[in-house]
Amino acid sequence: MTISDAVEKAAERIGAAGCQEPRSDAEALTAFALGVDAGELSANGSGEITPEVESALEALVARRAEHEPLAYILGHEVFRGIDVGVDPRVLIPRRETGLLVEVADEMPEGSWVHEIGTGSAAVALAILNERPDLKVTASDLSPEAAEVARENAAKLGFDLEVIVDEGLPEGFEEKDIDLVVANMPYVTDATIYDRTPEIQREPRIAVTGDCGEDGLGVIRGVLSELPSGWRVAFEHDTHHGPTMREMLEDAKTLTDYMGGERVTVGRVR
Repeated sequence: MTISDAVEKAAERIGAAGCQEPRSDAEALTAFALGVDAGELSANGSGEITPEVESALEALVARRAEHEPLAYILGHEVFRGIDVGVDPRVLIPRRETGLLVEVADEMPEGSWVHEIGTGSAAVALAILNERPDLKVTASDLSPEAAEVARENAAKLGFDLEVIVDEGLPEGFEEKDIDLVVANMPYVTDATIYDRTPEIQREPRIAVTGDCGEDGLGVIRGVLSELPSGWRVAFEHDTHHGPTMREMLEDAKTLTDYMGGERVTVGRVR
């Protein structure tokens, strides 16, 4: 079997399973099985693959056809130019979450940014990568997620303090933090099944948590613990913008690449 044939066969099976981007998934998995970059496939499409590689690829494609997220199969995701390790212990970083990094990028030199619910630490590490002059810390209630975050920081060579605690770490309310960023759960138990099947394979604590009927339960809980006047940037669902602006002072909402209201920036009342 040639590499091109393998890609076509994989894309057909992945597409038949209802996955959204079967061709790009097939190319990524074929490259992964071959141990090369996806960009090298087109130049070597006529090359043949060994039976061992074919067998390995079939196993990878079977996992994707069961709607296991591609990033979990590959073991990593590129977020704002950095390669972040991910697995079922953490949420997969998404393009729209980059808005949190953009907010931090606008902070004055030397500002302290703390991320709540850091997961893989993609946001915190991207901030450090783009603004090394900032002080960045992170926390997560999951010890397993914190472990992934520390692994990523070590792999990328960043000195990131990751604390295991729910919400704002104990004692931090007395510190001079300039910005709190967070992408906490905002999908309800009722609406998770309206989304792609892949999201159901991600840690439920990071997707729905205790969101309540409107999806804002976790965010409200964290806001109630933060000192009045603190500047925050919270990611939320696209229909949450008006409510988020009511909950914060001097609030504005940023839109994502699809035009949806995604991140609200303001001050705690």
